[in-house]
Amino acid sequence: MFAALARALFGTSNERSLKAYQRRVPEINALEPAIQALDDAALAAKTVEFRQRLEAGETQDKLLPEAFAVCREASRRVLGMRHFDVQLIGGMVLHAGRIAEMRTGEGKTLVATLAVYLSALAGKGVHVVTVNDYLARRDAEEMSQLYGFLGLTTGVIVPNMMDDDRRAAYAADITYGTNNEFGFDYLRDNMKYTLAEMVQRPFYHAIVDEVDSILIDEARTPLIISGPAEDSSDLYRSVDEAVARLVREEGVYEKDEKLRTVILTEIGSETIEEILREAGVLHEGGLYDVHNIAVMHHVQQSLRAHTLFQRDVDYIVRGGKVIIIDEFTGRMMDGRRYSEGLHQALEAKEHVEIQPENQTLASITFQNYFRLYPKLSGMTGTAMTEADEFAEIYNLDVVEIPTNLPVQRKDGDDAVYITAKEKFEAVADLIQEIGRTGQPILVGTTSIEKSELLSSLLTSRGVKHSVLNARLHEMESQIIAQAGAPGAITIATNMAGRGTDIKLGGNAEMLIRQQLEAIEEEAAKEAAVLELREEIARNHHEVKELGGLFVIGTERHESRRIDNQLRGRSGRQGDPGASRFFLSLEDDLMRIYGGERMASLWTKMGVKEGEAIIHPWLNKGLANAQKKVEARNFDMRKNVLKYDDVMNDQRKEVYAQRREYMAMDDVSGIIQELREQAIEEAVHARIPEKAFAEAWESAELEEDLFRLLNLRLPVQDWASEDGMDAEMVIQRAEEAAAQAQAARAANIGPDIMRHIEKQVLLTTFDGVWKEHLHALDQLRQGIGLRAYGQRDPLNEYKQEAFQLFNVMLDDMRNRVTVTMSRLQVMHEPPPVLAEDVAAATPRGELSFAGASFGAESPYATISGPPGFERVTPAELPGGVPLTPVTGTLPGATTEAELHGMMAETPRNAPCPCGSGKKFKHCHGRLA
Repeated sequence: MFAALARALFGTSNERSLKAYQRRVPEINALEPAIQALDDAALAAKTVEFRQRLEAGETQDKLLPEAFAVCREASRRVLGMRHFDVQLIGGMVLHAGRIAEMRTGEGKTLVATLAVYLSALAGKGVHVVTVNDYLARRDAEEMSQLYGFLGLTTGVIVPNMMDDDRRAAYAADITYGTNNEFGFDYLRDNMKYTLAEMVQRPFYHAIVDEVDSILIDEARTPLIISGPAEDSSDLYRSVDEAVARLVREEGVYEKDEKLRTVILTEIGSETIEEILREAGVLHEGGLYDVHNIAVMHHVQQSLRAHTLFQRDVDYIVRGGKVIIIDEFTGRMMDGRRYSEGLHQALEAKEHVEIQPENQTLASITFQNYFRLYPKLSGMTGTAMTEADEFAEIYNLDVVEIPTNLPVQRKDGDDAVYITAKEKFEAVADLIQEIGRTGQPILVGTTSIEKSELLSSLLTSRGVKHSVLNARLHEMESQIIAQAGAPGAITIATNMAGRGTDIKLGGNAEMLIRQQLEAIEEEAAKEAAVLELREEIARNHHEVKELGGLFVIGTERHESRRIDNQLRGRSGRQGDPGASRFFLSLEDDLMRIYGGERMASLWTKMGVKEGEAIIHPWLNKGLANAQKKVEARNFDMRKNVLKYDDVMNDQRKEVYAQRREYMAMDDVSGIIQELREQAIEEAVHARIPEKAFAEAWESAELEEDLFRLLNLRLPVQDWASEDGMDAEMVIQRAEEAAAQAQAARAANIGPDIMRHIEKQVLLTTFDGVWKEHLHALDQLRQGIGLRAYGQRDPLNEYKQEAFQLFNVMLDDMRNRVTVTMSRLQVMHEPPPVLAEDVAAATPRGELSFAGASFGAESPYATISGPPGFERVTPAELPGGVPLTPVTGTLPGATTEAELHGMMAETPRNAPCPCGSGKKFKHCHGRLA
C-alpha cells in the first residue's frame, strides 16, 4: 500500500531516472544549429579539442552535451541517420554505467555510438561486446565510418587472428568483438611470458550488446583453456554400452526435470554393477568403492547423457562432432564443450569420435571477467525481468527507455490445448488462414525437432515456408532479410533474427548486398538498387495495410525474456503487428510445473479434443510460473558464483604476481628469497625449537637439503659443534647454496642465467597453478556432501581452498629451488637425445619446462623435477646462443638406477626424483 502511494506521488525509480536524463536532452538539441554550421574538417577537429579539455581536467560528464551533439551530426553526415531524443537518453544511460532496455528496432547499435565516442576520447580503449562474430564484423565495419570521420580508430577481434593483429585491434580507440574472444584473450595473456607478447591493454569501459544473453544466459558456462589429459575413450564406450542397456529397464533411475538431475536407484546400482562386471569394466568391489570412483563418475555422466540430453534439442551431430545448441538463441556453439566428461559421454552415446578429456590450464566465468572492467554498461530489448540479478551480480541498474513511437502491436491471450498434436494442428490452421491474406508470419519454436515437425506439417498442407534453426544457420541472413516480405512464412528456433531487424516489406540493405554480389557492371548495380528499393517500399506499404508481422509462439520458455524477444520482432518503430502463443499440457513448462493439476482441471471443465482454453488468468498464471523458474535459476547461478569467487580471488593474486615477475628484468632476488624460505622450512621441520643436538634429525635433514639444494652438507658434523642451533644451520646452508648458485651463474653466463631464472619462475608458477585448479575442481565436486555433517559447504570450501593455495605456494618454492640447484653446463650435447628429440619437437622451438624460447641451437635437456622434458634447443632472445645444459637426479645416474630406487621407495618417503614431494604423491602416484 505504502509502496503504491510512494509510486503515485514520486513515480517509479525508472521514471525518476528518465526525468534526470530528459532534462539534458534540450541542452544537446540547443547545440545542433551551431554544430551543423561547422564544415567536415571543423567537426572532426572537435575530437582533438575534447581530448585536450579532458587532459586539462574537464570531466566527461561536462563534455557530454557537446560530444553527443558532435556524434549525432557526424552520424547524420556519414551514415544518414540522426539520433532521436530517446536514443540520446539511451546513450546517457550507457555512459552512466547502466543497462538501457530498448525495444527491438529502436536502433541500439546507433545508440551505442554516443557513449562509445565519449568514452573513447579518454584514449584508454572502449570494448563493444556482441553475441556473435557476424555482428562484431558488421557493426565494426558500419560504425568505423563514423568513428573514422571523427578521427578515432576502430578494431575488431575475430577468431583465428594472429597476436600481432589482435594487439593492433586492442590498441585502437574502439574494439569490437564477442564475449568469448575478449575473455579468451584475457586468459591467454595471463599465460604469456613477456609483457610485450600480451595483446590487451588495461581494461577501461565495456559496452555489452544483448547484455541479457551474454551476462546471464552465456554466463552459465565458464571460459576454459585446457590441455589434453589421459585418453579414456575406451572406458567411455564401454560404460556407454552398459548404460544404454540399463536405461531400457524399469525403475533403475530417478529423474528430476526441474533440477535437471538423475540418480540411480538401488535396483539400478545393482543392475549396472552386474552389466559392468560382465563387460570386464568392474573388476573388484562395488561401484561406490573408492578405487572404482572413476568408473562411477563415467556412469553418472553417461546416465545424464542418455536421460537428460536430447539430440536436436540440446545438441546436434554434424561432421562427426557433437555440437552444443544454445538453449536461449538456438545457435550452434561450435568449439564449446560440456565439462567433467559429459561431452565425451555424449560422443560415446552418438558413436562419433571421442575427443580426449582436457585438464584446465586457465578458466574464468563471464561474471568475474566483466567485473574486471572499471566501467560496464549494456543494452538489450529484454532486461527488466532480470533486473535483480544485474543489480546483485554486476551492480548494474536497468533503465527502461520509452519507444520513439507508440507500440501498435496487439498481443493476444495464450491458447492452451490438451496435447501437442492438437496445438500444432491449430498453429498450422492459423498459419494457413493468415497466409492467404499475404500477411508475413514468424513462428517461434523451442527446438530443431519441433521446428522440423511443424515444417513437415505445413509441407503436407502445401504451405510454402522457410525454416531457420541450428542446422540451417548459414542461411540466417538470407531468410531474415525476406521474413517481413508479403506472404513470407518463417519458422525460427529461438533465434527470430537476433541482431538483425525483420523489416516490413523486406530488409533493403541485406537484400541489396545479396543481389549485388552477382552483378559486376556499375550501371547495372545502380539500376538494381533503385528497382529493389522501389519494390521494398511497395511491399512495406502493403504489409502495413495487412497488419504487419504476425508472431506465433508454439511454446512458453522458462524465461520470460525469450518470449519477449520473440514478440519484440513485431511492432518495431511504431509498425503494426500481432502476436499469440499456443501451448499444450505436454509442453515442458506446463508438464513440469503444474501439468497434472491443469489436466484434471481440463477434465472437470469438459474440454474436448481440439478445443483450447483462452483466458487472461492463464497468462498471469504462466507468468508467475516463469518468475518462479527464473528465481530458482538465479539462485543456482548465484550459488555457483559464490564458489567461483573464491577461485577468482586467488586468480587475481596469481595473475598480478605473475605480471610483476614478467615486468622484472632480474628475478634472481626472488629466486634467492624462495630458496631461503625453502631452506628455513626444511631445517625447522627437522630441528625442533630450542632442542638439544641429540634431538635433531640430522641425517634426515642432510638428505632433505641434498634433495632441495643438490649439495651434500655436513649437518651431522655441525650438530656436534658447541653453540650450534637451527638459525646457524640455516645460515650455513644458505651461504653454501648461494655460492653454488653464483658458480653456476658464472659458468652459464649472467645474461643467460637471468633469462633462465625468469623462465623457471614463470613456468613453475604455471605448473603449480594448473595443479591447484585441478585440486579445486576435485574439492568442489564433493564439497556438497559436507552439508550432511551439518557444516556449511561454502565455508568449508573457502577454508580448504585457502589451505590448498598455501600448499601451492610451498610447492612452488620447493620446485623452483630444486630446479635451479640442478642446472649444470655441458660442453657437448648428449648424443642419444638428438634423434628422438628432433622427432618429438619441431625444430626451431625450445620448450624449457613448458615455455617456448625461439630459433635453433645445439640440443639441450633438463631432467630431474617433474615437468621437465627433452626439447629442441634454441637461441635466446637477442641472438644469444643457448649453452646446452642438463641436470642429474640425486643418487641416480642412469634411468635404470632411478627405476631401481623407485621400486624400493616407501610410499611416504620423499620421491627419488628430487621434486620434494612424497613418493605416493609423485612418481608413486596410483594410476
